[in-house]
Amino acid sequence: MAYAPGRREPARKRDKTPRDHPLTERYETMLGEQVRFPQKRECLRINTLLAPQDIVKRIEAVPAKLTRVPFLPDAYWYESERSLGATAEYLMGYYYLQEAASQLPALVLSPPKGATVLDMAAAPGSKTTQLASMLANTGVIVALELKDNRMTSLAENLERSGVTNTIVYRKDARFAKDLGVRFTHILLDAPCSGNPVIESEFFDRKSVDGIREMQALQRELIRSAVQALAPEGILVYSTCSLEPEENEANVAWALQQYPELELLDTGLTIGESGYTSALGQSYGVDLRRTRRLWPHKTGTQAFFVAKLRKRA
Repeated sequence: MAYAPGRREPARKRDKTPRDHPLTERYETMLGEQVRFPQKRECLRINTLLAPQDIVKRIEAVPAKLTRVPFLPDAYWYESERSLGATAEYLMGYYYLQEAASQLPALVLSPPKGATVLDMAAAPGSKTTQLASMLANTGVIVALELKDNRMTSLAENLERSGVTNTIVYRKDARFAKDLGVRFTHILLDAPCSGNPVIESEFFDRKSVDGIREMQALQRELIRSAVQALAPEGILVYSTCSLEPEENEANVAWALQQYPELELLDTGLTIGESGYTSALGQSYGVDLRRTRRLWPHKTGTQAFFVAKLRKRA
């Protein structure tokens, strides 16, 4: 059933948070209250490049129960006993299965029609196809991916979604400047240590050492993004991690390393302001313009988003 004002949303799925785990204690120290990690809430995005006007009714006829995501323009949470990745409408590219928080970085970037966009970590194509829809297939998107198997899924999703303005390169995004292009808009949805809403073994495999390794890689990617960004260009940095080392600390580092960068407001109403200090570390800059999403508060996976502009 489609979303309507005042309609009760589906109940959140069960909590799966280990109460005595060191990581749980870490998060609760950061948050100052008990934290919970519910199971992922399934979501889809209507593909405005291809979808017919009656697409919502067609999905409901699967059958599926749809609830409009209030903070996104073309998204619905759904419940269905049938796989929505096996319908004719899905195979025809009328919609894309994409978690709600995952749709925020492209929304914050908001490239205008005709923009020159770099998607630095593109596979499997969720955000690339979303950006193409926002651009109405105008301008150009350069999508980078390093691994062959992920290149295949990226190319297939672009084709299925009717994307015609995207060039795909098999390339390490740390060397994006080799392309010889200055981009007006860059999306760096960086590889990260992950989050427990979408990873069943998260609490078993995650370590502080892994967080440090990710931070080092992320800083290399940020450096590459700044080099490839045109003057007055917009860079959106995001992760699906809750770790301040991978989020606020990286943005603070970027602002200190590159004085030409300025931090902008994301424009998001969901979530809460980023931290100016965390876990005994002060970042020396005001990061309240960044946004972080705690799953038990937003009903999404964990997420962090920052928006920066490169001064001329």
